[in-house]
Amino acid sequence: MNIRVKNLCKKFGSFEAVKNVSFEIESGSLVALLGPSGSGKSTILRILAGLESADSGQIWFDDQEATDVHTRMRSIGFVFQHYALFRHLTVGENVAFGLTVRKVPKVQAMKKAHELLELVGLGGLEKRYPSQLSGGQRQRVALARALAPDPKMLLLDEPFGAVDAKVREELRQWLRRLHDEVGVTSIFVTHDQDEAFSVSDQVLVIHQGGLEQKGTPTDILDNPETEFVARFVGEVNVLSSMVRGGEANAGSLRARLEDAASDGPAHLVMRSYDLKFWREDPGIATVERVITLGDRVKVQAKVDGAGQLVAQFPRRSTLLKGIEPGVRIQIDVTQARIYPSFSLPPQVG
Repeated sequence: MNIRVKNLCKKFGSFEAVKNVSFEIESGSLVALLGPSGSGKSTILRILAGLESADSGQIWFDDQEATDVHTRMRSIGFVFQHYALFRHLTVGENVAFGLTVRKVPKVQAMKKAHELLELVGLGGLEKRYPSQLSGGQRQRVALARALAPDPKMLLLDEPFGAVDAKVREELRQWLRRLHDEVGVTSIFVTHDQDEAFSVSDQVLVIHQGGLEQKGTPTDILDNPETEFVARFVGEVNVLSSMVRGGEANAGSLRARLEDAASDGPAHLVMRSYDLKFWREDPGIATVERVITLGDRVKVQAKVDGAGQLVAQFPRRSTLLKGIEPGVRIQIDVTQARIYPSFSLPPQVG
């Protein structure tokens, strides 16, 4: 199912939850709505499902306007964060529920439930109850139940938020494989950038009810169109700087720029992996902390006249030789972007 949304708006009292949002999603895509809590992601998803009504704007499914179509007629499967399984029904009965509501014969409905449970890796658990399953297994049952009526679109609202980190990673990989096998157009809401990037074909970054940017995970990471996107996606450093002649100066730090349209004050944004540190005296910065995180090492340093920076390196990088708290270092910025200095206050993070 192809999805097209135009100028979608929704208010709750005086609060604008969705502000003039427009986008298009190709049939068969797996798309993430990514943004912080309260940004409007779930409201957009609920409007697509027909669980909320838009104040204005239009929705098309396969070139048929669906703005005012009832939820039951939208051919949508919906998966919630907290499973929403019926505790008094077995796993098989939960998966078959949508079919039995549609008066599908019980034998046929249970046969379909069995096929879907095999698909999601839970074959043989039809007679168990939700309380006898792990959190990850319950979410697989919820997904199988949503797929049972053969929806044209699958909507998932923070689908892995109720499970621990290890299970969440397993479910991400599993969802991607399941989507590739089933091929139904799918949209999922998340505030976790790793989740969005590891699973989706396209990412829609939502902020304060508006669409900040749409693109592939690589587009969003490498070419953030706004300072919010640059800050929200990936670990970045932001310093106040002055741009002159294609170079940004932040205290003692210098960074060559590819996108400097004009001179003047700007926020200099650098990802932690786009910095090279090496020991050099007198240098331009002082190392404050060295933090080992598995196969990566983070180095925190204070730049003369500018503020703190964080860089990350492979644990066995030769650049880390002699790097320890208190030593002086030189810094090379391999890639940086600038944004208007009035957009957000400077910060590191």
